[in-house]
Amino acid sequence: MNFANETQTLFNRLADSVFKNLEANEAAQLNLHAEESLFVRFNNNKVRQNTHVHQKEIMLVLQKQNREIKINFSATGDFEWDNKTALEQLKKARSEAAQLPEDPYLVPLKNNGKSESKVVGHLLKNTDVMNELTAIAEGHDFTGLYSAGPLITANRNSLGQDHWFSTENFFVDFSLYNNEKSAKSLYAGRSWNSKDFANQVRLTAQNLALLNRPKVNIKPGAYRTYLAPGAVAELAQMFSWGATSLSSYKQGHSALQKLADGEKSLSKLLSLQENFAVGLSPRFNSLGELASETLEIITQGTLKNWMISSRSAKEYQVEGNFAGPGESPRSLEMSPGTLAEKDILKELGTGLYLSNLHYLNWSDRPNARITGMTRYACFWVENGEIVGPIQDLRFDESLYEALGENLVAVTDFQHIEAAVGTYSHRSFGGMKIPGLLIQDFKFTL
Repeated sequence: MNFANETQTLFNRLADSVFKNLEANEAAQLNLHAEESLFVRFNNNKVRQNTHVHQKEIMLVLQKQNREIKINFSATGDFEWDNKTALEQLKKARSEAAQLPEDPYLVPLKNNGKSESKVVGHLLKNTDVMNELTAIAEGHDFTGLYSAGPLITANRNSLGQDHWFSTENFFVDFSLYNNEKSAKSLYAGRSWNSKDFANQVRLTAQNLALLNRPKVNIKPGAYRTYLAPGAVAELAQMFSWGATSLSSYKQGHSALQKLADGEKSLSKLLSLQENFAVGLSPRFNSLGELASETLEIITQGTLKNWMISSRSAKEYQVEGNFAGPGESPRSLEMSPGTLAEKDILKELGTGLYLSNLHYLNWSDRPNARITGMTRYACFWVENGEIVGPIQDLRFDESLYEALGENLVAVTDFQHIEAAVGTYSHRSFGGMKIPGLLIQDFKFTL
């Protein structure tokens, strides 16, 4: 029996046992996050760390007398041991719940139905990973992390709800170095293709070679700027920082407040949607509620929908759309436009080509103003030709300008920017993102 099947059997047995031991006025839910992951770290195209991780994390949610308590524990895979742990945690949760005040906005557990999605990937054999990657990256100072394997999330509750999502995927989050200079890239998916990875290494090496040209010192100012998909993904991540949340809007914290109130506008070239068909994240949230496969957030510059959790729906007496508790997109897609890849430098003309951004934060949330830094392979372009790399620059720009009247074009292609977080466990999620051409993007340092 493989990891996913073993885990599903264990999870179901534990859930059945916990639900059987509930008292008459109690409801419970078990949430699961599990993985069987290979982690291989490379430095200078040599293997520096090789780790194989099996873990099954379970959250027990107990509701009793309009109170809720959540307790996390790890499962070992041995049912007898894990069942003992689960029942001990149930007893602990029952005791702690009695100490809590009632929650007026508690969303009671209910049966949100059943779903099962099992995505089978085509991954490299674990025994082939080291030789495959080092052979393709031969001749380069290849540094990064390869991670792959089954990834699972599931939940069941005592009212009959039952959701399961498992996938098999991989990512190679890597950089190529030339002394202090580096160019970064990401190759991710569910089906490994050596030719595609080799092409990604080749393109990254080309960017690295361009970094050997004399550095061009750029003064603060506003420049015509192309943001590659990796840079746009960092910018789009800011929509998850409360910007799309109904709760944030009602509390006056949303960066899209003025868009919703009609005081500001965005470009008709900009459309954002939640799109679970991309396959980066399950449709069900931590409550087991099934969101629609797609949800328009911004369509041609107009705000169409907030992300609304059931808790916010209850608090503000509106209809929810089964967003997660954080009311952030879990599988964000930015729609493509018409700018062809071969025409990017020509349409940019003279200005900046930015491959990556980092250290982004709100500098003026009410006006959707963001600050951050350029990173890795970023270049000065003149008359459609790359002249040379630039020094690190700090930008400070409002989304209402960059994604409003100053948005010139959107590429006709999109990249999958998969989540590569490994803090505590591998992450679900990611984005499907195009590149953007923006005029008068503002740099302050």
